[in-house]
Amino acid sequence: MAAALRLGLIGAGRWGRNYIRTVASLPEVRLVRLASRNPDGAMPVPADCAIFADWRELLDPRALDGVIVATPPRLHAEMASRAIDAGLPVLVEKPLTMDVAEAHSLRDHARELGVFAMVDHVHLFSPAYRMLKSIQPRYGAIRAIHGEAGNYGPYRPDVPVLWDWGAHDVAMCLDLVGAMPTRTGATVLERKSLEGGIGETIRVELAFPNGAGASLRLSNLMQKCRRFAVACERASLVYDDLAAQKLVVTEGGSGRAIEIGDDLPLGIAVSEFAEAIAARSRDTTSLELGVRVVEVLAACAPAASSGSLLWPTGSG
Repeated sequence: MAAALRLGLIGAGRWGRNYIRTVASLPEVRLVRLASRNPDGAMPVPADCAIFADWRELLDPRALDGVIVATPPRLHAEMASRAIDAGLPVLVEKPLTMDVAEAHSLRDHARELGVFAMVDHVHLFSPAYRMLKSIQPRYGAIRAIHGEAGNYGPYRPDVPVLWDWGAHDVAMCLDLVGAMPTRTGATVLERKSLEGGIGETIRVELAFPNGAGASLRLSNLMQKCRRFAVACERASLVYDDLAAQKLVVTEGGSGRAIEIGDDLPLGIAVSEFAEAIAARSRDTTSLELGVRVVEVLAACAPAASSGSLLWPTGSG
């Protein structure tokens, strides 16, 4: 059996701790380095895991096989770029960045140095979503997509709902349709100042060249929800991440649940990252999608900030 790959993790916040637990559950990887702003705090990491206050000190290719970046989005570009400079494959939490130029630069940098980079749009790794994608063609062309996602919080001063929740749904839309939208727009349905940040509900609208449209309702002011419904010519397919039956196909008025695996999406993402490292992959599919998601969200951002519906020019 091959030795477990050595991973470093930058960021030990809420999602960083999910990575810590996930890596611990997988035999093919082990966490050997962690960078945290609070290195003296209690961390649920292996006893032999080195902890650094400065994330730059973590990036040693002699000690690591790959790096995971699970920090606020404004830090992603610099951290991922430094990992690529060190020749270390990198898995970046969504969104890749919040700036189109940064996303393009990061993609070009990874290509130039031939270093594998991957973005964790975690719902793309859900067995239910993957099953939906695999069976969708048998029901005809996609006519419409309706998404609803959110929770009460988090309220982040530097990451609007569009970028926090929207990255998931836009990634699924682009992955499923296989094309960029010809028009993008957004409108604010509700917005208010709350302790710690802004609470808001927005609607994102995407129009695709095949005639399909997507309407995505995103909020940090609602009961927890993650529902992604796809209307096709002959059936509707619904991925509901919080339901007991995560994938239901309704055809001719009759719905039936589709049996899927119970592997956790984040575990699948980390396992596939490890497989890519072991194979010395230079595949850019995930990175390219990450860049396209940033482009779409950036096109929607002016309208989401102003509160008015907008179809930005040049968004196709």
